[in-house]
Amino acid sequence: MPIVTELTKILNIRVPVIQAAMQHVGLPSLAAASSNAGALGILTALTQPSPEALRKAIRETRELTTKPFGVNITLLPTINPPDYAGYARAAVEEGVRIFETAGNNPKPLIEYLKANNCIVIHKVVTIRHAKAAQKMGVDILSIDGFECAGHPGEEDVAGMVLLARAAQELSIPYIASGGFADGRGLAAALALGAQGVNMGTRFLCTVESPIHDNIKQTIVNATEKDTVHIFRTLNNTARVFKNKVSTEVVRLERRPGGAKFEELRELVSGQRGKVVYEIGDPDYGIWSIGQCAGLIKDIPTCEELVRRIESEAESVIDGLNKLKVVKARL
Repeated sequence: MPIVTELTKILNIRVPVIQAAMQHVGLPSLAAASSNAGALGILTALTQPSPEALRKAIRETRELTTKPFGVNITLLPTINPPDYAGYARAAVEEGVRIFETAGNNPKPLIEYLKANNCIVIHKVVTIRHAKAAQKMGVDILSIDGFECAGHPGEEDVAGMVLLARAAQELSIPYIASGGFADGRGLAAALALGAQGVNMGTRFLCTVESPIHDNIKQTIVNATEKDTVHIFRTLNNTARVFKNKVSTEVVRLERRPGGAKFEELRELVSGQRGKVVYEIGDPDYGIWSIGQCAGLIKDIPTCEELVRRIESEAESVIDGLNKLKVVKARL
């Protein structure tokens, strides 16, 4: 029997799983394969160089799938911001009605999307921000725990606690993000009140993921100990793969007096991270990976992955249903 949750009903998907937005990775090939598999595929808007390029990516995705898919727009802390409004307008005009938003000051973007009858999933790393986004009228919250790849915030709260706190505090559906890679994780998230899971690193390591096979094999070979936090001293913490470059960044940050971003800029260049995916050298630059890498042992197709997650979760849930509570005699 399929696992039906608020997430599957709202998004009209078969399995309560979302393929996370990933820079340089959230392209039509992966988004369409994820959606065709029964999950929700996500295109990463800022991977495209312009709103017009995003239009083309949306059209390309539609040629590959008839299933629902979404678009992520992440608001970056930068002096020269991208044309967020242009990306949102292009996607809406192309008929996209599912959006994932993230970042600071999302209210104007959320208001525009809701005014155009869109479903908005907003990603947060604290309960405080979740409650603020709830007031803004988002439909679903994505709760990102400390285990996640990318930016976990500065409060270092693990997903186990964040999800349980969300159950106490929120009145709208939420999903779990960070540390999830299999059906057991999906079942655990559901037990904690989530309506589904968001998976990045696990979808990064699939056949349809548009990155070099050597990087996928690096993920397979990695353990949960092969990540590191950078930018801790800059209050912009990010979890990335532990390699020569990230180790040097941490060394510079830990020296007396710390390090300014200008000193790290060349090491952490996004362009170098993109090249990692292209040439397959895991030491060439900074690239994001979550602790769930320790759970990843193969490189399946998206179809194989989603089917497996669905089957594993059903098996775990069935096993829990067989447990009996025996009341002690007083």
